[in-house]
Amino acid sequence: MGTLKDLLTADMRTALKARDELTTSTLRLALAAVGNAEVAGKEKRELSDDEVLAVLTKEAKKRREAATAFADAGRTEQAAKENAEGEVLDRYLPKQLDDAELRELVAGALSAGGFSGMGQMGPAMKAAQAAVAGRAEGGRVAAEVRRQLAA
Repeated sequence: MGTLKDLLTADMRTALKARDELTTSTLRLALAAVGNAEVAGKEKRELSDDEVLAVLTKEAKKRREAATAFADAGRTEQAAKENAEGEVLDRYLPKQLDDAELRELVAGALSAGGFSGMGQMGPAMKAAQAAVAGRAEGGRVAAEVRRQLAA
């Protein structure tokens, strides 16, 4: 097809023609976030697919956090809308790892790097994040690295 940004644009146009308001508005917001990231810094530049993926991951995380906040406040209708928007964005993100897969990848990264003890948390996190490659949230990865280094 082309770049991930091209795919988002094409899907937004398709949703617009199909009068799918949820998908249209969600993809518009995602493309706006990508556009903002492109003009951040000293000069405008085209984002790579990995950078677009990072923006989409951040946007999906915002939706999950907002849905939790709305649900805790008893605003179920707004929470459902945020969850639905998150599901639209999830279509473009890599499949998230389950706990067993995450545990296995982190263990492999730690043993390959020879990391042991909490003093090596920084380099261990870097190796673990590279192994996970965006398929798990940073908080989950950090918790697993901390657990395995402490053991």
